[in-house]
Amino acid sequence: MDNHTEEKERSQQLLGEDHRVIGGIFFVLPCIENYTKVDLRTVSFDIPPQEILTRDSVTVSVDAVVYYRVSNPTVSVANVENAHHATRLLAQTTLRNILGTKSMSEILTEREVISTAMQNLLDDATDDWGIRVERVEIKDVRLPTQLQRAMAAEAEAAREARAKVLAAEGEHKASKALKEASDVINQSPAALQLRYLQTLSSISSEKNSTIVFPLPIDFIAAFVKK
Repeated sequence: MDNHTEEKERSQQLLGEDHRVIGGIFFVLPCIENYTKVDLRTVSFDIPPQEILTRDSVTVSVDAVVYYRVSNPTVSVANVENAHHATRLLAQTTLRNILGTKSMSEILTEREVISTAMQNLLDDATDDWGIRVERVEIKDVRLPTQLQRAMAAEAEAAREARAKVLAAEGEHKASKALKEASDVINQSPAALQLRYLQTLSSISSEKNSTIVFPLPIDFIAAFVKK
């Protein structure tokens, strides 16, 4: 009984003389005390589109989404006036600062790297506020219309250049093959005669008005020797 009485008196001293505890319910005196309700679930918010000037002087519009939760309710209430509002403002400025050091191509191709870097910066900064940043995702990157047209024209020109290079390589390989074939036919006059007859056969098989006059190969060879 003595121990129970001492624990009861100690708890009353900790709670104060103005508190009344009945069945685990804490009463708050009006106009003197207040309480704050803290949601410990994961919260998400959209960062509005930010007009950002990249490192290579290109203006892009970027928006993102941040997922965070309150990890320490006491710190989130005692150390900062409004932890949620402060986290939103810090996320906007962090997004602008990080993307300002990146080029346009890096923003388009390295979204995961940018998201991870932004998450680490936000998590370190909001640790003193009792906030845990769980994830950051870049939603969309919008480019100016003129820049989109310029990029499309550049991509089309690059495709046409590659097509011309491939066509030139094909012609080069075809010329080599024709030279090798002519060398083989030159070694056998009968092969040249057979090729000539095959060409006449392919022409005559088509339904057209072409008239073919066969000419002996030996007759042409006589003129060539002269």
